[in-house]
Amino acid sequence: MESNTPVMPPSPAPASGGNEKIMAIASLVLGVINLCAWFLPICGIPLSLIGLVLGFFGMKDQSQKTLAIIGMALCALGLLLGCGNAAFGAYLGVTGNGFQFPTQ
Repeated sequence: MESNTPVMPPSPAPASGGNEKIMAIASLVLGVINLCAWFLPICGIPLSLIGLVLGFFGMKDQSQKTLAIIGMALCALGLLLGCGNAAFGAYLGVTGNGFQFPTQ
C-alpha cells in the first residue's frame, strides 16, 4: 500500500539574529557595574538578575562564550553580596542595632 503524502525536506535552523554578542557584552558590563551596586540591594539585586539572564542567552554565541561566563560569574557574586547586605540590613533593623543619630 502506497502513501500519497509528499515528503517535506527538513527546515533549516533559524538564523541567529546576532543579539547573543550584545547580550554577552551587556552581561559583562552589568557584572562590573554590579560590583559597585551591591551596596544598595534595591539596585544591585535586579541588576545581577538581569545580567545573569543576559549572560545565559549570550552563551549561545561560541565566540562570546567567555565574556558571557565572566559576566555571569560577576553577576552571581554581586547577587550573593547584595542578598547578604540586604539580610544584614534587615537583621540590624529588627534588632535595633543599626546606626543611630546622636540626640542632643
